[in-house]
Amino acid sequence: MKSDIEIAQEIELKPIQEIAKKVHLSEDALELYGKYKAKIDTKQLTNDADLGKLVLVTAINPTPAGEGKSTISIGLADGLNQINKNAVIALREPSLGPVMGVKGGATGGGYAQVLPMEDINLHFTGDMHAITTANNALSALIDNHIHQGNQLNIDPRRLIWKRVVDLNDRALRQVVVGLGGPLQGVPREDGFDITVASEIMAVLCLATDIHNLKERLSHILIGYTYQREPVTVGDLKVEGALALLLKDAIKPNLVQTIEGTPAIVHGGPFANIAHGCNSVIATKTALILGDYVVTEAGFGADLGAEKFLDIKVPNLGKAPDAVVIVATIRALKMHGGVAKSELATENVEAVVKGFANLQRHIQNLQQYGLPVVVAINEFVTDTEAEFLQLEALCQEEDVTIRRASVWANGGLGGKALAEAVVEAIETKEANYHRLYDDSLSIEEKVQTIVSKIYGGKAVSFGAKAQTQLKRFAQHGWDKLPVCMAKTQYSFSDNPALLGAPVDFTVTIREFVPKLGAGFIVALTGDVMTMPGLPKQPAALNMDIDENGRATGLF
Repeated sequence: MKSDIEIAQEIELKPIQEIAKKVHLSEDALELYGKYKAKIDTKQLTNDADLGKLVLVTAINPTPAGEGKSTISIGLADGLNQINKNAVIALREPSLGPVMGVKGGATGGGYAQVLPMEDINLHFTGDMHAITTANNALSALIDNHIHQGNQLNIDPRRLIWKRVVDLNDRALRQVVVGLGGPLQGVPREDGFDITVASEIMAVLCLATDIHNLKERLSHILIGYTYQREPVTVGDLKVEGALALLLKDAIKPNLVQTIEGTPAIVHGGPFANIAHGCNSVIATKTALILGDYVVTEAGFGADLGAEKFLDIKVPNLGKAPDAVVIVATIRALKMHGGVAKSELATENVEAVVKGFANLQRHIQNLQQYGLPVVVAINEFVTDTEAEFLQLEALCQEEDVTIRRASVWANGGLGGKALAEAVVEAIETKEANYHRLYDDSLSIEEKVQTIVSKIYGGKAVSFGAKAQTQLKRFAQHGWDKLPVCMAKTQYSFSDNPALLGAPVDFTVTIREFVPKLGAGFIVALTGDVMTMPGLPKQPAALNMDIDENGRATGLF
């Protein structure tokens, strides 16, 4: 069996100008990065054009058995083009953390990939590096301000801004900077997050243009004064410099699928510690260019889709016309209690039990007033009895289910799913409404998410979180939406609770105000903003030969 990279390297890529012509993008709108990548100058687009139909792809809670959300997203877009729909895909950019770690890249798999996968999974067009540089430039400017007299009276003990690096590096979670005497700065505790957890990533992904980017950057909270008053980037007067570093990164990237479907890949916040969606600019660009746009939100629907619908959509100004929930029979059996080593054995009873996880995601998304289609990413170990049972269960929820063999068959394997999605859009009206109103308190918003999306019975706020709630209300920050930082593996904050647990309590240990992004992050459990590498990181399998040909990239 060929690996993803072997399949990708056998494909003869089309010049990116050919891909642009498919969606009537002029060469004046392209900024070329070699033959097969380009940035799009969105100023060249017609902003008053009719927008296409938006399809959001999400999934059940991920398991080690795999779900293949990105693969289905890409195969669905190819499938829509197979049935003569003008489809464009909008995806997140991969982070080097999971690429070099354990999760893998974000370019799909098999014959449903975006290309050139090696470039996209590594440095691509430099967006991640630009965000890293802007983030760390701000850190340097903060420390310099304190060293040079500290006119803003910043309390170094109350700085919340951290440095970042686009790698999983647990040794950098907590550090001390400024050691070595007066000329080296003021000693203080600091730490590193992974780049995709930086608020600058969230700001870039929610900004609508360069003006809005600068405005959002100016609102970023960096810490507090000795009198506990908030200090922002605007107080430092460096939002212009940060925006300058991001002048190219804000432009969306155009690439292609194996079948030549235009793919816009831009922005990449994690969904368990950030809002998990590609940029507003990328999605809006795709909606201008395509009649159907397939986009995805990270991890399970309890994380990425909830944040897409409650945080991104109000900034995008366009709600999905349909939602696809990706699952595999293997993963449902794991949610039903089957060990990974036993997944190849037919077990209809486990499918029924594991369906509880899928069922809750279906019902959650129906709360938003959106048509739902279930996509089963096919595996050779699936049996007809298992699928027929799953189909019957979906029918009871009044939801269409389709199998997709896009990994093996590309767009042809996604045609049935594409037809079902088009039918859902044409026959079922989307009546989108948010889960909560911004006028609610932070506590009420968290409780709403926990009860209506997670199925929990209560929320416990730790001592630090309770203190923060009072201060945030005094500053008027309590009217911002909430971005939950939670394990992706469970509806609860306990990754071991699979399926559809009930009667659990979610504990909020602290909040992080992201005023530039425009939301409050609620930290649960032991979710960390700097992941670590596994015992056998994927990097051990990677190499490059004397001809520059990469190996081991999945």
